[in-house]
Amino acid sequence: MGFKAVVIGASAGGIDVLKNILSKLPSNFVLPIIIVLHMKDDKHSNISEYFRNHCNLEVKEAENYMQIKKSEVYFAPPNYHILVEKNETLTLSVEDKVNYSRPSIDVLFETAADVYGKDLIGIILSGANGDGSEGLLEINKRGGLCIVQDPKTAEMDKMPIEAINKVDTDYILTVDGIAEALIEYTNLKRNGGAR
Repeated sequence: MGFKAVVIGASAGGIDVLKNILSKLPSNFVLPIIIVLHMKDDKHSNISEYFRNHCNLEVKEAENYMQIKKSEVYFAPPNYHILVEKNETLTLSVEDKVNYSRPSIDVLFETAADVYGKDLIGIILSGANGDGSEGLLEINKRGGLCIVQDPKTAEMDKMPIEAINKVDTDYILTVDGIAEALIEYTNLKRNGGAR
């Protein structure tokens, strides 16, 4: 009945949104969070180091065969697809780009849906392309929870709009609302309601 993992996809405009969401999660947030954030190929990423300063959870850059653990956040490294395996480990791939992207949100979401089924939460945030909508559809088909950032609050609304058009999403939420929903669905109580 309880959820087992969260996957998040973000692209242009996604860094500040992710910082906002992750900073609101308490240190006893139990689910692992696996994230694809599109970055420019020529930019060396210290993104996991950046988010360590804005998050109460352990933040790591994903490595091959890394075991997925509770209360940890994993970022796909630059220029690698990140996949969830049946034994709940992460693997990396340099296969062709999907939707012009590597890492691809679709690849992460589809492999995670295969492993976690209805026990998965999928979230699409700000972005300027359509990556993630096919993967979110797979999560939806398996009965997982699908959340999309309200396009009106996104710096780049193409990715949320594509996801909403393709998927019968459970929630379309503000950034604060996404953080509140994550806390609610892991049965952690906070003062006040979702905005």
